[in-house]
Amino acid sequence: MTKKIVVTGIGATTPIGGTAPESWTALLAGASGARSLEHEWVEQYQLPVTFAAEALVRPETVLDRPVAKRLDPSSQLALVAALEAWADAGSPEVDPERLGVDFATGIGGVWTLLDAWDTLREKGPRRVLPMTVPMLMPNSASGNLSLHFGARAFATTVASACASSTESLVNAYEHLQEGLADVVIAGGTESAIHPITIASFASMQALSKRNDDPAHASRPGSIDRDGFVMGEGAAVLILETEEHAKARGAKIYAEIVGGGVTADSYHITANDPEGRGAARAVRLALEAADASPDDVTHINAHATSTPVGDPNEYQALRAVFGDRIDEIPVSATKASTGHLLGGTGALEAIFTVLGIQNRVAPPTINLTTQDPEVPFRLSGETQALGDGPQLAISNSFGFGGHNAVVAIRSV
Repeated sequence: MTKKIVVTGIGATTPIGGTAPESWTALLAGASGARSLEHEWVEQYQLPVTFAAEALVRPETVLDRPVAKRLDPSSQLALVAALEAWADAGSPEVDPERLGVDFATGIGGVWTLLDAWDTLREKGPRRVLPMTVPMLMPNSASGNLSLHFGARAFATTVASACASSTESLVNAYEHLQEGLADVVIAGGTESAIHPITIASFASMQALSKRNDDPAHASRPGSIDRDGFVMGEGAAVLILETEEHAKARGAKIYAEIVGGGVTADSYHITANDPEGRGAARAVRLALEAADASPDDVTHINAHATSTPVGDPNEYQALRAVFGDRIDEIPVSATKASTGHLLGGTGALEAIFTVLGIQNRVAPPTINLTTQDPEVPFRLSGETQALGDGPQLAISNSFGFGGHNAVVAIRSV
């Protein structure tokens, strides 16, 4: 028997807000989280890109100092978002063996790793901290969330680049469907605004170079877009079976009704130009939701603001929706938040949940002249979603050819 899987709690710490509600309010107001980087290493390494979208509230100012010191910044952000989501869900009482964690990161503890390397070179092996490996592991966030909340059903980690946390949401949905847990802490995190990642992304011509105007650098769908903006943050959704949620009187934001995960097997960084894998992921999500393309009322696009990626996503969705793709309200929220890599899918799922709950598609800021090759129904203003039932999809596509889509229905 198919179970209903619902969202009962949300939490986020992002470049535009320290909580999920603050981030949502800022998103609707057209805020931008992109700012010039005020770190000495920007000038030290003469980086070609001097801005990014750092988390607005530093996690070490939220967490107790002893806790923060044991965690890489990526895991700090994850814990901040998870604490908010757990409280928002009413701190559910659940058997530890029925509580799971499905979490994600694209890169993991890059700051811990490279700081330890500097320590080794400059001060020798005796000065390398014993907690270095547990802090840098990609599964550090998942493991620490499991420890903090006492989750013993499972604690998994997905690392599929920019598709990571959407894939974790799909995993959580499937784990709950399979009866492996009653409640799952799901989401993703990233804290990789570091000289080496900025230099590397800039070298591959992936980043915007609008150093003189960071706030307007991310412009998905615009003909003059020139790359994405590095973002930082974490987002968490508490998912549980409807039966469990109703039994404890929990509020319900929305229902997760399906997901699709595929691989392009095309190129390590470029999308399949025909969008076959992305289109198949959308179809799988709709099939799991027992829905047709005609039922979809809103799309949160991956839309990173890269010259190649945006048109490829449009073609993939056109293959699924046909001419109707030009009528569906679309939001490209990375224009405001930047690209949180492994954390981006979960954050955009939260925006999608709040969008259909409030019957509004968030604005896509910085939309100048829309590219005729990306004729999504984007708007610099909010778009009304109407009064009927809402079914939305949120897309994530990552280096390595990873595609993940989650389908969300209003309640």
